[in-house]
Amino acid sequence: MENLVGKTALITGGASGIGLSVGKRLAESGMKVALADIEIPTLEKAVSELKGPGLEVMGIHCDVSDLSSVEEMKNKVEETFGSPGVVCLNAGVGFGASISEATIGDWEWVIGVNLWGIINGLNSFLPALREMNDGHIVITASIAGHISIPNLGPYNATKFAAVTIAETLRQELRVENSSVGVSCLCPGFVSTNIWNSERNRPENLIKGSSFDLSDADLLQREAFMEWIYANAKQPSEVAELVYEAIVNNHFWIFTDDQHINAVKSRHSSIVTGDELPEPSPLITDL
Repeated sequence: MENLVGKTALITGGASGIGLSVGKRLAESGMKVALADIEIPTLEKAVSELKGPGLEVMGIHCDVSDLSSVEEMKNKVEETFGSPGVVCLNAGVGFGASISEATIGDWEWVIGVNLWGIINGLNSFLPALREMNDGHIVITASIAGHISIPNLGPYNATKFAAVTIAETLRQELRVENSSVGVSCLCPGFVSTNIWNSERNRPENLIKGSSFDLSDADLLQREAFMEWIYANAKQPSEVAELVYEAIVNNHFWIFTDDQHINAVKSRHSSIVTGDELPEPSPLITDL
């Protein structure tokens, strides 16, 4: 999709982090950009900041786990900017707990946003893209869609699902000889607030949650977040990679090679039928 000027882009999870940076990069390329997010104050601030330099941006409150909310978002985008030519299904939440500790509420929350958010987005926007026979879809997965990191069971499950949805869609569109492109974004460590996702967790999915951290856990998490902010890749760098993938129709978007050996070891164990490689470090140990 070489020419983006004047076309519309939609980014879910667009109020902060990778989503906001992608929205800014696409707006700077001449696109009309709709940022969708569940966090209203942060969304309003993001839209105001992008409009300051004269970029064409709108914000829409949306709960991607709710199909009716996604359909309402779609209608608002089309009424204001027209049908999106670029759709970035980026909304996601981070959650850490072992499979033995995760509650049904934990699973429902993570699957609702990370997996149903993608399914609902494709259900709403894919038909128009196929009919136009033009455009591009970016599905945000994770390096956790390629390696199974301990204590991230629900998160890993949704990201493996995101990878296979992106791969399957890419292949299906190729079989159709469609000009609609697909990219799968698999970030490693990026300096965002995803590991503070509990701030947006619905009240009805909090009861019985395993997310009751001890003082020691909280200190460990604080240290992890400090490490992330100091060492991880910046969202603007990821946004540039996403932009390049859209205009060049590249499928895989990896943000760094930090986890490549772990991916290779897992793939090797599949080919040889050997035991799984040694577990990756616990996410909060890094």
